[in-house]
Amino acid sequence: MDGKETKIAVITGAGSGIGRAVAVELMGSGWSVVLAGRRAHALEETADLAIVRADALAEGASLCVRADVSQPDDVAGLFAAVRRRFGRLDLLFNNAGTFGPGGVPFEELPYDAWRHVVATNLDGAFLCAQAAYRQMKEQDPQGGRIINNGSISAHTPRPHSAAYTATKHALTGLTKSLSLDGRPYRIACGQIDIGNAATDMTERMRTGVLQANGEVVPEPVMDVADVARTVRHMAELPLEANVQFATVLATTMPFIGRG
Repeated sequence: MDGKETKIAVITGAGSGIGRAVAVELMGSGWSVVLAGRRAHALEETADLAIVRADALAEGASLCVRADVSQPDDVAGLFAAVRRRFGRLDLLFNNAGTFGPGGVPFEELPYDAWRHVVATNLDGAFLCAQAAYRQMKEQDPQGGRIINNGSISAHTPRPHSAAYTATKHALTGLTKSLSLDGRPYRIACGQIDIGNAATDMTERMRTGVLQANGEVVPEPVMDVADVARTVRHMAELPLEANVQFATVLATTMPFIGRG
């Protein structure tokens, strides 16, 4: 991005895992990044980590905003803060998500747990995408990009993952609709489907996870930094080009042919 105007990004779920890795990658490449999440101290840790890893960052290159994406008022406050601080928005990385209770058979899944996963993964993605879409449509110059964090579960489920898998399939529909509806306003929308990036959320992969045949076996993982570089590539394309869907996964994980 040398010699170009600084781009502004919002990353949800920026306090850990994939969101943190993407924030570090973008800030290290000259982006100004709004870090959103429910834990303020974790957002500050992400901002500090990005500063340490970057050679140089412009003053004010990050802004931490505590927000629960499932709450409409929090989302409205988040994007109002973006407008006040930066005046425009070039990228939303719709990343916040939760797997829900692990290892719970479908017939025993509590409705409250189902609602929590749907509220975070789908309602939150909708609310943030809608707020970003409105801002990108209204700003001058018009346009921007939304990247939704899907999952390989948007293609093939794991056992006991009904809530998570259902929301990720729904997210694919949201991605396609946004990609179509955004065309007149130079709003591009794509989705990245990730498999076994090494984060706290996937730590259990190393010790063993349930497979479709009933066995519990360890699975390989990949460096989360490789995911972050893929997101940056998608983000830095001109708006005339779009990665509609990208799948990035640990090469030898049991996905192709799973089940």
